[in-house]
Amino acid sequence: QVQLVESGGGLVQAGGSLRLSCATSTRTFSRYSMGWFRQFPGKEREFVAHIRRTDGFARYADSVKGRFTISRDSAKNTVYLEMNSLKPEDTAVYYCAAGPYSSTYSTYDYWGQGTQVTVSS
Repeated sequence: QVQLVESGGGLVQAGGSLRLSCATSTRTFSRYSMGWFRQFPGKEREFVAHIRRTDGFARYADSVKGRFTISRDSAKNTVYLEMNSLKPEDTAVYYCAAGPYSSTYSTYDYWGQGTQVTVSS
């Protein structure tokens, strides 16, 4: 069974930073690309960033480009999302996902439980 365990969400002031973590098993980490998505109330999940399993190439949504960085640590089987210069509009539930290298949430096979990020103005 694939498990993705997220941590690192919380409350931060606008302009601040947070780092989200997503830990999984060696098997999952070696088989799948990893992505981060977020969901606003009443909306579908939207793509934030993903990192390709084979070479670590990453892509970002335009709304977070230059502020967020996705990275991975193969020794810890963990993917990170470093979020800087946070804005109130970044407030959402953030989800980690494992699956194909895709920005479409419906193509991902496995999901974490979600972690709340709240940015106050």
